[in-house]
Amino acid sequence: MSAFFKSLKNDKALWFMVLPGTLWFLIFCYLPMFGTIIAFKDFKIHRDGFFASVLNSEWVGIDNFKFLFSTEDAYLITRNTILYNVALIFLGLVLAVTIAIALNELVNKRMAKVYQTAMFMPYFLSWVIIGFFTFSFLSVDKGILNQIIVFFGGDPVSWYADSRFWPFIIIFMGIWKSIGYSSVVYLAAIAGIDKSYYEAAMIDGASKWQQIKYITLPLLKPLMIILTILAIGGIFRSDFGLFYQIPRDSGAIYSVTNVIDTYIYRSMSTTGNLGMSTAAGLYQSVVGFILVMLTNYIVKKISKENAIF
Repeated sequence: MSAFFKSLKNDKALWFMVLPGTLWFLIFCYLPMFGTIIAFKDFKIHRDGFFASVLNSEWVGIDNFKFLFSTEDAYLITRNTILYNVALIFLGLVLAVTIAIALNELVNKRMAKVYQTAMFMPYFLSWVIIGFFTFSFLSVDKGILNQIIVFFGGDPVSWYADSRFWPFIIIFMGIWKSIGYSSVVYLAAIAGIDKSYYEAAMIDGASKWQQIKYITLPLLKPLMIILTILAIGGIFRSDFGLFYQIPRDSGAIYSVTNVIDTYIYRSMSTTGNLGMSTAAGLYQSVVGFILVMLTNYIVKKISKENAIF
């Protein structure tokens, strides 16, 4: 204990630097974990406040989990959530690394900054705003795409009533919004690579592709693995705005746009079952934790130095 207080005194400035982040995690991540008990209760609002509501609600065990997985939509929403996330993780990784390498190889660095900023901008836009932009393209009567189709003699398409197109639309919009942020992360990693590696490769007559293949990609591999492991941990979670705002909550295409998060929201809106939604959140967190541990274990077996822990 004395060693701890000595360290606290000697590294006082560093402790104050990490204090805001520590408090944020305690208040918004660890303190709310008390609420996971609601997943095992038939939650009822009590007049004396939240804690009284939790303590006085009836204990129902795993009934909320049974209710979640006994519905006809259980398989559908689980399938959609997993498949969409697998596609977004894989395509996001490949495209982000590709774009980062392309930006790094541009000779005109001023134009590279312009391209980087243009791709980064969508990350800051709300899904509500993007949903309205998407509607301006896909609207049946006023949409830009339908106007182009009609101009060339085709019939307008009811985009929001035809589920065939939406897996591609969802994946495209998800990648479009996040690719700028992801590519900047990899671009920063590329910028940190020692230039002497490339200079030595050029002296040996290596082409640009050989420099990328034997220098850039191997040195990016640890970061790629870490980000992929963390992304796999959230494979049972979905970006709510992407799956709710972009399809504009169209019931005709629920078969390809309904995921666990949107299903919870709609169930809460109709039944007000807070216990079930908490059970779903706990289920997502536990599965995500298991997947992170499992993926890290596999990576550790293959390449110990690339594992997170």
